[in-house]
Amino acid sequence: MEIRHSVHPSDAKHYDTARLREHFLVEKLFEAGQVHMVYTHEDRMVIGGAQPAETALTLEAPDTLKTGFFLERREIGFVNIGGDAVVTACGERYELSKLDTLFVGMGVRDLQLASKDAANPAKLYFCSALAHATYPTRKVSIQEANTLYLGSQATSNERELNQIIHEGGINSCQLMMGITVLKPGSVWNTMPSHLHDRRMEAYLYFDLAEDARVFHMMGEPSETRHLVVANEQAIISPSWSIHSGVGTSNYTFIWAMAGENYTFKDQDIVPPAELK
Repeated sequence: MEIRHSVHPSDAKHYDTARLREHFLVEKLFEAGQVHMVYTHEDRMVIGGAQPAETALTLEAPDTLKTGFFLERREIGFVNIGGDAVVTACGERYELSKLDTLFVGMGVRDLQLASKDAANPAKLYFCSALAHATYPTRKVSIQEANTLYLGSQATSNERELNQIIHEGGINSCQLMMGITVLKPGSVWNTMPSHLHDRRMEAYLYFDLAEDARVFHMMGEPSETRHLVVANEQAIISPSWSIHSGVGTSNYTFIWAMAGENYTFKDQDIVPPAELK
């Protein structure tokens, strides 16, 4: 497990491209037969990816967590972005097609992650936040999500925002997750941009061609920066940073939040005219 420490916004102003990428970009999450994890001190979220091959993978607690098992004091959300997956939680089997989400609450000891077909492996992206109570394990397809239709073709940001783990869907202690799908011809997400000082956010960008890129905008509104993101790479977005992006083509991304406030609409909008 890799550890990423928190960054003060005054320090981030002085970072060059290499250092911005070192702190905020997660470049490799998926590798055949492996589980990769990043522990960020931004609201103690764990960001990870698992790509089971011929045999199932066990989600174990790294020494970093200092716990007996991974979900001893945590909850977790999985989204499958690859071939069909099977997640077994304490003996209960859940089959996940592409874009299906599985939430598993605090206290579940045994988590096994498998691909139904090793030739078309599952890719399970997951985010885990600290928990104080146990909420039941639940699977939801993207068709069952609460879908918001946002933007327009005229502003190149026509998209579907699918709320899945949130106060009106799968209940959790603090973890929120969803999937945003941009329509063909649309490339902008989250514009006008916003802040939520009470929550961090993580983004996974995927369904990008090999030669396509997303320019992820970050930083304080008066000190914006950008990160160039390839397919299946993730961003750690601190609470002081805007998070918006524009791609060389349309794309899909998974957003996940953790922090003090559990209200999705807790956002401080930043009009484009105020960005620098």
